[in-house]
Amino acid sequence: MNAATLSPFVSSKFRFWSFISMVLLVFVHGYNMQERYLQPWTIPGEPFSISGFIEYFLANGIFRFRIPMLFIISGYLFAMHDDRPYKSRARKRFRTLFLPYLIWSALGLVFTFGLEMFPWSRALVSGSHVVQIDNTRMLLHDYKLYEMLVRWILLPVPYQLWFIRVLFIYNLAYPGIRWCVMNRTGRWIFFAFASLLWLATINVGIIEGEGLLFFSLGIWMQKNSFNIESPSSWLKPSLWGLLFVSIAFLKTFLAWKGQQFLGGAAFPVLTLIHKVVVLSGLIACWYGLDPIVKWFMKRPWFTWLSAFAFIIYAMHTPLVAYAITPFLSLLEPMPAFHLAAFILLPLIVIGFCIITGFLLRILVPKIYGALTGGRGM
Repeated sequence: MNAATLSPFVSSKFRFWSFISMVLLVFVHGYNMQERYLQPWTIPGEPFSISGFIEYFLANGIFRFRIPMLFIISGYLFAMHDDRPYKSRARKRFRTLFLPYLIWSALGLVFTFGLEMFPWSRALVSGSHVVQIDNTRMLLHDYKLYEMLVRWILLPVPYQLWFIRVLFIYNLAYPGIRWCVMNRTGRWIFFAFASLLWLATINVGIIEGEGLLFFSLGIWMQKNSFNIESPSSWLKPSLWGLLFVSIAFLKTFLAWKGQQFLGGAAFPVLTLIHKVVVLSGLIACWYGLDPIVKWFMKRPWFTWLSAFAFIIYAMHTPLVAYAITPFLSLLEPMPAFHLAAFILLPLIVIGFCIITGFLLRILVPKIYGALTGGRGM
């Protein structure tokens, strides 16, 4: 495959994994155990149960390769168009990334502020802790003006928008990142630095640890004509798939029992295991699931759905966060209601996002184009 082009299958593969990553993101954000904000080292905080084990295994294990996958795809695709002037590319990314970011962040503020006007929905906002700013201020109504501006520009209520903000920054910094990646002497230092940020799960200023490594890796793969169609012997997907599932299982077990066996070392051990899960998941899913990709991408209904990937991504929070508690209450009489809610609520939210996107695209295509940066038109 020429470094400047994509084969039809790889192109469809990029589209498939972009859509699937967005869908999986909704499920991760629909995680409903006691500690709902997932980090690599998150402990469930509840007594062990089979349904809880399955939910954690999926949400903080199997599904966690999705953001690195998106960063690699983004870096690879951006690196393909070096023949275009940098300034025009930067202007385009402002229109397709940063403007939708500001719009959706503003919509999240307006939606949340409106919910706070009514006692029953105000309780949903405060109970979700989405806009909590300290131990006494749980609502947007408690914010000062400058805090509202910071929330709009830097810390959106739709918290998944951090990915767009970081991607926009990396696109602006692309010439420097590309130089670091392609410089024979400096790239080892650069990748060592990026890998350290990723392993430690830390940020340095506006440099986000997880994104930098994988965005840069996508650039390197494109510039070096790395074979992304078929794996080399050391990327054999069956072995990586076995590692992926088994290590995710181990991590889930340690999330409940790790402190009993490891004490304070449980948290760094969980973090390290999490990184192995992510890396093995990337390799296993990209190279090992081609038959599934081909089957779905031949289905017109699936390719139609995949056009709504961005609207699902941008719209699903804070909807899913505010709905978790009442949805759990609704399903509580059911056995394994936490797991049922984990499956059903994201599906409902995804369906709602697709229907809304479909109607907007038909009725107000210009508004839909502004909301999505022209995607899925």
